[in-house]
Amino acid sequence: MPGRAARGAPVACAPVTSTLIWIVVALVAIGLYLSWTAGRLDRLHSRIDAARAALDAQLLRRASVAQELATSGVLDPAASMVLYEAAHAARQAEEDNREVAESDLSQALRAVFGEVQQVEAVQAVPGGEDAARELAQAVRRVPMARRFHNDAVRAARALRRHRKVRWFRLAGHAPFPLAFEMDDEAPVALADRPGT
Repeated sequence: MPGRAARGAPVACAPVTSTLIWIVVALVAIGLYLSWTAGRLDRLHSRIDAARAALDAQLLRRASVAQELATSGVLDPAASMVLYEAAHAARQAEEDNREVAESDLSQALRAVFGEVQQVEAVQAVPGGEDAARELAQAVRRVPMARRFHNDAVRAARALRRHRKVRWFRLAGHAPFPLAFEMDDEAPVALADRPGT
């Protein structure tokens, strides 16, 4: 009798061992998937940070060029004042008011450079051709940088809305990403300049 019990015991352990192996394999697979998702989310947050830095650089460049042009004396006094105040406000804006200040600068640029004649007047003075080209490039790069930033934000938000990300807190303590919303429409006279 004891011989039969000894022989039968290993047979009973085989299904339990097999089940444990499958459970371990499933847990490892789930862990790998969650780790991959957390890594993907981390890469998206890094992409947002890089895109925001690029956007900030383009916004600062646009404001600096506009401010420099406003103080150069090539614009009439009223246009210079409008452009200078909007550019200065955009450069000094706190984060909470940044979108509004940048939108105001876009509106000021459209008001000042709404007519082709104003761009031609800037180009006519010494150094004006370079100034107009630099401003046109700065004005055109802002929407591209903003679109790149907002695309990264959209991708991160979509991933963060998944239940697995919320349940397992894969985002950690990273703040929920916010899009940068502003009026970035370029003045037609600057946007259509050839060679920029």
